[in-house]
Amino acid sequence: MAKSVTINGKAFEIDVDEAMPLLWFLRDRLELTGTKFGCGMAVCGACTVHIDGQAARSCVMPLSAVAGKSVTTIEGLAPEHDHPLQKAWLKHKVPQCGYCQAGQIMNAASLLAQNASPTSDQIDTAMQGNICRCGTYQRIKAAISDAALELGKEV
Repeated sequence: MAKSVTINGKAFEIDVDEAMPLLWFLRDRLELTGTKFGCGMAVCGACTVHIDGQAARSCVMPLSAVAGKSVTTIEGLAPEHDHPLQKAWLKHKVPQCGYCQAGQIMNAASLLAQNASPTSDQIDTAMQGNICRCGTYQRIKAAISDAALELGKEV
């Protein structure tokens, strides 16, 4: 029996070794390259995606663990690139090298889905596992706060 996974709203058959990390299925098989390879050990957060709405590290997630589940990548977060976080990222000039940004945004989106009005400390705690080599943490925090306000207006 073939297994499948839903990625960005579209079903895909898992036609490779189920031990393959989700990250490589996304990047190599589906050419969804927004999700980045950073450390390969689930430490840096560059590979963060949503699995059934929860932030998860795709570099260590075997395909067998996502069979029958729904995965959202940065490409599926807002196909028009107009998610409040994406807009706030630009407003606050967060991107420097840009490598960590997809993982940062996906982690922040998961936070805001669970907590629409996070405190400063809650943002710090939630984002702790996402590393930014360029050190734009204060801009990231400001962007998340702005996006939370924007999302609150949309309700």
